[in-house]
Amino acid sequence: MADSCTETARATITEVDNRDGTVVVAIAGEIDMTCDNAVRAVLSAQLDRQPAGLVVDLTAVDFFGSTGIQLVVEASARAERLGVALAVATDRRTVLRPLEITLVNEMVDIHPTVRDALAALPVEDVPTPRHALQQ
Repeated sequence: MADSCTETARATITEVDNRDGTVVVAIAGEIDMTCDNAVRAVLSAQLDRQPAGLVVDLTAVDFFGSTGIQLVVEASARAERLGVALAVATDRRTVLRPLEITLVNEMVDIHPTVRDALAALPVEDVPTPRHALQQ
């Protein structure tokens, strides 16, 4: 599924990818007031499905101000209420610095890559098949 906030070259593009029960929402471009409703809708829809985990991929975000911070805080709070593990993936200074200044980095799990964020999410215990125990 892909969703675009606007039709300009600077638009934020949202892609959703399900990886073994964990959803990755990738956002690229600029997160600002012109597209916050579209991004919020995608994040809310994915959280409503109550996946095992949600990774918000901000590794391709070029602009991230108060609107982006608000979206991350809202998603984190909603994920916590629903019991969904949430992590943010970014190594971009344009994203990290606002999260550090506002101390959001202390309440949200942030990793430099999607791979690291996926690895850091708690894995639900999967029962071992009975025949594997008997070998």
